[in-house]
Amino acid sequence: MNALAGLAVPPLSPSSREDDCCPPREDDYRHSIRSWLKANLPAHFRNDSTAYRAPTLKEQQAFEAAMHKAGLAGVAWPRAYGGQGLTLREHLVVSQEIGAVAMPESVNSIGKELAGPIIQAVATEEQKLRFLPAILEMRDTWCQGFSEPGAGSDLAGLRTRAVREGDEWVINGQKIWTSGAYRSQRCLLLARTGTVEDRHRGLALFAVDMKSPGIRVNRIRSIDDKESFCEVFFDDVRVPQVDALGVPDEGWAAAVRVLSIERATNRMHRSWRFENELNHLIAVCRADPVLSDLLAGSHYRRRIAATVADIEVLKAYVESVVAAICRGEPIGARGSLYKLYWSEAHQRFSVLARELLVQASVDAGPAVENAITRFNGVYLAGRAETIYAGTTEIQLGIIADRILELPRVK
Repeated sequence: MNALAGLAVPPLSPSSREDDCCPPREDDYRHSIRSWLKANLPAHFRNDSTAYRAPTLKEQQAFEAAMHKAGLAGVAWPRAYGGQGLTLREHLVVSQEIGAVAMPESVNSIGKELAGPIIQAVATEEQKLRFLPAILEMRDTWCQGFSEPGAGSDLAGLRTRAVREGDEWVINGQKIWTSGAYRSQRCLLLARTGTVEDRHRGLALFAVDMKSPGIRVNRIRSIDDKESFCEVFFDDVRVPQVDALGVPDEGWAAAVRVLSIERATNRMHRSWRFENELNHLIAVCRADPVLSDLLAGSHYRRRIAATVADIEVLKAYVESVVAAICRGEPIGARGSLYKLYWSEAHQRFSVLARELLVQASVDAGPAVENAITRFNGVYLAGRAETIYAGTTEIQLGIIADRILELPRVK
């Protein structure tokens, strides 16, 4: 790996900006990010390359720590907490450049994009100083303990209990589909302090130490033969009050904030990664005589064109959301529009990619074989995209209820 520190991207000083969300040196900033990634991203990290091999967890952690040192993580977080002290606009620029490169997803995206923002919103100053720098420096990886076997998208039905005993909370229950729990140091846990009948009331958030006695993690093998998903059991787990985030009865409001972040601004790079995938597919098809002929036909031309339209819509949405936030406008339920459109469009594309690639020449070569491996993975992982962060049905309900304000069926 090349030198992993020293990106020459000087923070934009407030005095050099025309306004808070439109840095005048954006082109220079973008070029610096692109140059650093080109110089420092190992070839085997890129899954659009025949040199690709899955990086180890230690390799990814080291590279992400180097990205932070180079100014490519915590872009809009305050400097006091290890961030760069810039704006969401610069965060978008970094996301675009990261998305344009076929690099692995962050192994700490829950910490950086969900736990981090919610800690900044509801935590005490002591908690911010304790948790936030550790996330960016990759000392603490986080997982998200929301979904349960009987309460997936309906978080108001969760049953994991938290009972206050002096300066501690005693937690009992089970979480499922907890991505990366086996390698996490902390869990952003949503638990119930009241009764199940209270629904949205009596919910609390905790920053649970995953080494606490009473926590058991079982890994779940998914359809793509990976074991990232986990079920997590909490048996009389004692969590100190100093690890409780915010006011106990305001846990639901905090959870909704987390989900709005997850649906609206989390992983903004996905739209540009989607574009990278399409470009990879087209390049591979053009290099194979059989696939090139198929690509020239009207059937696949129309479907490729529809995918381009999907990507442009998604990119425009992300940019409009960033602009709105910079203007101080609330996003609220609008995140459900992006989550719904992205997940369904990306699933359609993964079907198209596999349909094309299985028709490749018998002796197509390593580039096609690599693309088949990549897009088989995209297809299999994509089956969950209309489920996680709230199912398609949940998103449609939110759009109908909170955006269109349609009457409820009685």
